[in-house]
Amino acid sequence: MFNKDIGIDLGTANVLIYIKGQGIVLNEPSVVAIDSDTKRPLAVGLEAHEMLGRTPGKVKAIKPMKDGVIADFETTEVMLNYFIKKVNGKSFFSRPRILICCPSNITQVEKNAIKEAAERTGAKKVFLEEEPKVAAIGAGMDISKPSGNMVIDIGGGTTDIAILSLGGIVNSTSIRRAGNAFDNDIIKYIKEKYKLLVGERTAEDIKVSIGTVFPGFRNEKMEVRGRDLVTGLPHTITLTSDEVEEALRESVYTIIKAAKNILEQTPPELSADIIDKGIVLTGGGAMVEGFSQLLSQELKVPVFIAESPLTCVAEGTGILLDNLHLIDNH
Repeated sequence: MFNKDIGIDLGTANVLIYIKGQGIVLNEPSVVAIDSDTKRPLAVGLEAHEMLGRTPGKVKAIKPMKDGVIADFETTEVMLNYFIKKVNGKSFFSRPRILICCPSNITQVEKNAIKEAAERTGAKKVFLEEEPKVAAIGAGMDISKPSGNMVIDIGGGTTDIAILSLGGIVNSTSIRRAGNAFDNDIIKYIKEKYKLLVGERTAEDIKVSIGTVFPGFRNEKMEVRGRDLVTGLPHTITLTSDEVEEALRESVYTIIKAAKNILEQTPPELSADIIDKGIVLTGGGAMVEGFSQLLSQELKVPVFIAESPLTCVAEGTGILLDNLHLIDNH
């Protein structure tokens, strides 16, 4: 038996790969560095991420996934090929079965693009499954019973919100406000308030180091370096947690509003289950301080962060690979 089953969480920010029997074997940023003259890939994943915002003119660091879907087909294929070869080693026999996760309300065309990219890497068969369902399974929720479960998966490009029961999605939505949007909010806020230009990596550092979405939840400061838009010279400012909360507020409330809408459309019996069990928060965005507390306050339902929010989807693919009959593959 040379075939390995592979589960892929093809995220906007990171790609995680799960191999049956081995667990998560790869977790790298979804970035490819390309030579803009020859169009040849120079680095993929971690190595390419190091180059973001720091490349010479002819090297471009590209993020081929945007808002959870493929924005650049060729580059996505290069990236998938590279990662699958990296984890699959040199075994010529193995044409793995691949299970890939996608956001819940992408179009059939976008689904086909993801499927095709995976098929072209030499997969024997490709299965697609919706991300919130896989995240819920990975977070340890038992969605097979006739009772309501709710999951909010805040990834890099999309936030997927879903109510699950009897192994399927009863109601879901996917909005394009998530981790990357938070970074952009921080960049925009600093630019408008301080006339200072900072890059994506700095914004992400700010979000992780001093970020909060709950007013007064954190009271920290951080020195931020960037380019002064007035003088064009490097400049340093001090940013506080409260300012980050202010910067993120609009995006955060867009997510809360989407969650309220889903709850309002849920059958009353399932709503009662959700009040009992609470909502599970997964994805990298779940780790922004104060998020579960704010959601709980706004939705009037207990909210819990999954044990390992960043790897829930990948763990979920592992469980589904053992139960491929559970996938309704259309």
